Amino acid sequence: MRDVLEVQGISVTEIADRFQTPLFLYDGDILKRQITNVRKAFHPSLEIFYSLKANPNISVYGLLHSLGANAECSSLAELTTALRCGTSGNGIIFVGPGKTEQELEACIRNGVYAIICESFGEMERIHAIAKSLGKTQDIALRINPAFSVKGSRLTMGGKPRQFGIDETHAIELAATMQQQFPHARIKGIQIYSGTRILAWEEVLANTVRILDLAEQCAAKGGFSLEMVDIGGGLGVPYFDDESRLDLEKLGVEMNPALEKFHVAHPQTRLIMELGRYLSAECGMLLSRVQYVKDSMGETFAITDGGTNCHMAAVGVGSFVKRNFPIKNACDWNGTPEKAFHVTGPLCTPNDVVGKAVKLPPILQGDLIAVLNSGAYGPTASPVNFLSFGFPSEVLVHNGEAFLIRERDFPQDMLRKQNLISFKGVNNEHHYREYETGASKRFEAAISQ
Repeated sequence: MRDVLEVQGISVTEIADRFQTPLFLYDGDILKRQITNVRKAFHPSLEIFYSLKANPNISVYGLLHSLGANAECSSLAELTTALRCGTSGNGIIFVGPGKTEQELEACIRNGVYAIICESFGEMERIHAIAKSLGKTQDIALRINPAFSVKGSRLTMGGKPRQFGIDETHAIELAATMQQQFPHARIKGIQIYSGTRILAWEEVLANTVRILDLAEQCAAKGGFSLEMVDIGGGLGVPYFDDESRLDLEKLGVEMNPALEKFHVAHPQTRLIMELGRYLSAECGMLLSRVQYVKDSMGETFAITDGGTNCHMAAVGVGSFVKRNFPIKNACDWNGTPEKAFHVTGPLCTPNDVVGKAVKLPPILQGDLIAVLNSGAYGPTASPVNFLSFGFPSEVLVHNGEAFLIRERDFPQDMLRKQNLISFKGVNNEHHYREYETGASKRFEAAISQ
């Protein structure tokens, strides 16, 4: 038996032993590869804004920002992350259909390049806050277009949605609303029609439509076209029947349209939002097998990291359960594979990370790796179910493994809870620190 999985020459077994499982492991070289390939493929006028929602870890964004990515944020925490990484306001856009006054004020005070405005009610609120601060805030109207993108695994436009302003209303009312709310200045549009698109033809058709619609909106709405955000939605293959997006072909076919638009509008910033495409393939969930058992003719490998860590692996939104790519971290030198149900520690039959996965023999203590897990991992999962808490996150950068998020321990889960007075219950605000051998080893490892 030998290790078959390494990240930049470091055995995943070594990393798991050092930082404990479950953990998310990210390869910085793959992050570099993805953003480098994107920037190489597309016209230089197209700017890349990383969607922090895909993976908001500060070191993941910090690395991407060091390589030229700006920030698309959707919360105060994401905005703070971008600012702490040294992103200027000119490199930040803020999106989301339900922005609070606190979020909008933070955007305005920090001078973000554009707030992506999703309703005229939001435009009114931005105007009021900006006026009270003695400022004028630039916004981009998010348009819900009449067309819908084909080939999208998750459609965001072309139907009644909470996202954006319907195309006809945006064009008809833009000029009137701009006059009524001058402290919210319209500078362009954003359209995000769908995500997980794997066919380059659909991305191209979608982009051409958006650029054409942007010109129509600006001309009929009476505002200058200083930015156009074409969304993104580039997909990565997760399942056996999916093919990789041909990025090079997409660039070859799409760049003439970008060049034509850039020549006609040389002062207009062109923005593409990318999250999953940049981060998904850099990551894996590592969990350790606690037990292997048979039940009614089927075999289960029960691990310490289930759907509480990786809800996306359940296949949420899919009609048919399909497995992410899953590997045993060890090679049994050609031993025949068999089917395993890979599950987690949760008290629910739905905690199935992989169903009937063909793997080499699995023993107690083995490591299971769920690949393509760098996007929508722990932050899109019920990490607090059964009070397990957040798993560790580790980034390998330049051949060295760094702990970029500590796991949650029981004391972390209880720290923000308050025990009120009950008869016979000690409600003093202290408790004995709960430490196991594993947690002591973990803390010793990260203190080195």
